[in-house]
Amino acid sequence: MELKELFAIFMASVFSQNIVLTQFLGICPFMGVSKKLETAVGMSGAVLFVMLLASIVTYFLQYYVLVPYGIGYLQTVTFILVIASLVQFVEMVMQKFFPALYAALGIFLPLITTNCAVLGVALLNIKKHYNFVEMIVHTVGIATGFALALVLLATLRERLEFAKIPKPFQGLPIAFITAGLLAVAFMGFIGLF
Repeated sequence: MELKELFAIFMASVFSQNIVLTQFLGICPFMGVSKKLETAVGMSGAVLFVMLLASIVTYFLQYYVLVPYGIGYLQTVTFILVIASLVQFVEMVMQKFFPALYAALGIFLPLITTNCAVLGVALLNIKKHYNFVEMIVHTVGIATGFALALVLLATLRERLEFAKIPKPFQGLPIAFITAGLLAVAFMGFIGLF
């Protein structure tokens, strides 16, 4: 595996195949946690951690348990159980070591369990037949793209609080319009990587 190919996988997963803005996975935490930059950064870190751990565990489960024993039909259920367990672990760690961030994330931390982006990246890694190194690079790229999109939207939403916006567009409507414009901007990267 050449470094150039790994770089292409990383850049494509951050920009042209952004999990939120071009594949529309993980919209719930994307819209819910993007009100403040602090919580967006915290959620990005938690999602990166859970995505990476979930991808590693599901990769080994897929190729060393499910496929050899011919029980590939249990893939989705197995992956969901792994992700739910990992989120519970992250929640306990954050509650103990980062109580302020845990309180700031509130209900959105358990939503990582049902975040389709986490399950989506685990399934994409298997679907694309990545080896272990490619899977790690792809997962970190996806999580970086999620973090980039989340931080960009949080920054823009903080600035929009002070803008004169017509009443019908205040709150979530302007956030969706902003996210749509971000998606259009990110689609400009398609074909580069």
